[in-house]
Amino acid sequence: MDDLALTLLWLGWQLWSWGGGVQHGRRLPAQDGAAHWFSFPLALFPAWRPGPRRLTLGAMCGRFALSMTPADLAGVFGTRNPVPNFQPNWNLPPSQPAPVVRLNPKTGERSLDVLRWGLIPHFERDPAHARMLNNARAETVAKLPSFRGAFASRRCIVPAEAFYEWKRDGKLKQPFAIARIDGALLAFGGVWESWTDPANRDITRSFAIVTTDANGTMAPIHDRMPVVLEPADWPVWLGEEEGDPKTLLRPAADTVLKTWPVSTEVNSVRHNGVELLRPMREESVAGDPNPA
Repeated sequence: MDDLALTLLWLGWQLWSWGGGVQHGRRLPAQDGAAHWFSFPLALFPAWRPGPRRLTLGAMCGRFALSMTPADLAGVFGTRNPVPNFQPNWNLPPSQPAPVVRLNPKTGERSLDVLRWGLIPHFERDPAHARMLNNARAETVAKLPSFRGAFASRRCIVPAEAFYEWKRDGKLKQPFAIARIDGALLAFGGVWESWTDPANRDITRSFAIVTTDANGTMAPIHDRMPVVLEPADWPVWLGEEEGDPKTLLRPAADTVLKTWPVSTEVNSVRHNGVELLRPMREESVAGDPNPA
């Protein structure tokens, strides 16, 4: 590594530390790579600190749809706990509760539970500035302090009927829906974590979706995609069977997914209905999706 690269790395570390790497007198462990670089503007303009609903790390898989009933979902995954209550959602954004399948830490059985989308690392101290880690990159999920404990022992499955991604053409963006060709549920690889509020000891359980390189189907739309697990992969991913979960951190085969353009109404979470999945002609618009 040459001197310039070393200098840039040192400068990045100093700016990260200055811009938010220390809380309550304690230096935090390294975060997701995106968090380091996002701290540059925070260091330069410390008065500007977005709230937790706006600081979203991870550039893809930011919305998905799930309308299956809780009982049917429990039947698909063979969960054993009392079925939780949740409503259909065709435009589910980060920071909202969503159902996931995980192993119950006490019983070791599959459990269908509602967790918040946007993982809070266990070492966070300030809930007002807790980072929303919506996605975890497959390349670093086993290494970064934010995720490595969860990847080792708290993996989960995030069910969805479809997810949305935006295809960029210059300043224009066209939303697409992505689902399985065979009509089955998507099963995203996820990791979950428990965070305890130091003020009142309340526990928040949250999750992130693991992403990997795009396959041939997704590549024309985006360079990343969620890790899509096949039913045969579920026992190893959940930890029910021996195996290396790292081998599952791969793009889905090109024959698994289909994509189609949808209305730009999906850009706003104020719109929420089955009509969002209706195929449309491409109608690119300028600007980023509006999460409000």
